[in-house]
Amino acid sequence: MNLASLIDHTLLKPDTTGAMIEKLCAEAIEYRFCSVCVNPVWVPFAVELLEGEYPLVCSVVGFPLGATPLVAKEAEWVVLRGAGEVDMVLPVGLLKQGENSEVLRVIKDVVDSVSGIPVKVILETCLLTREEKITACSISMDAGAAFVKTSTGFSESGATVPDIVLMRNTVGLQTGVKASGGIRDYEKAVAMVEAGASRIGTSSGITIVNGSRKNSL
Repeated sequence: MNLASLIDHTLLKPDTTGAMIEKLCAEAIEYRFCSVCVNPVWVPFAVELLEGEYPLVCSVVGFPLGATPLVAKEAEWVVLRGAGEVDMVLPVGLLKQGENSEVLRVIKDVVDSVSGIPVKVILETCLLTREEKITACSISMDAGAAFVKTSTGFSESGATVPDIVLMRNTVGLQTGVKASGGIRDYEKAVAMVEAGASRIGTSSGITIVNGSRKNSL
């Protein structure tokens, strides 16, 4: 299993520095991760560092709360500066009070604003009931999202195998499923892929890949 090609090598800490972004990008090149995932402020620098290289630059928007009315503008801003993928946080509070049409509008506005760039919708599954997770997946598909994603990594808990199974069963094969939050070793990454994840978001990509190499010996 080529786990490296499924990994978004992630650094979203508030105290991130340019030197840390340089290291992140160098690691992504060395290990051939799918992308680096960074906050918007670091997108131009990461794009410069990865010019001509395999990994994409992915940026989070509306992060980590999903509570901004400017998320589509933020998505447009990062794409204009070279981001090749966008991970947005679903407006959890609106979903929980049943404003499904408004949730659809928010996601669709982001999808429309980035002109074909893949959008991953972060559900923050730890805050949702089973039915809300199903609803969030269905709305994301209707809005044209390329992926649904479990977690920001900043809430109560992260990805779980049952959530990945539920999300994959809901979206079918036409939409990606990204497992993110608390995935720190090879065994957990493999469990997520076997459950249906097609992408892994983690800051522990090197540990995971090295675990994969160890298990193949």
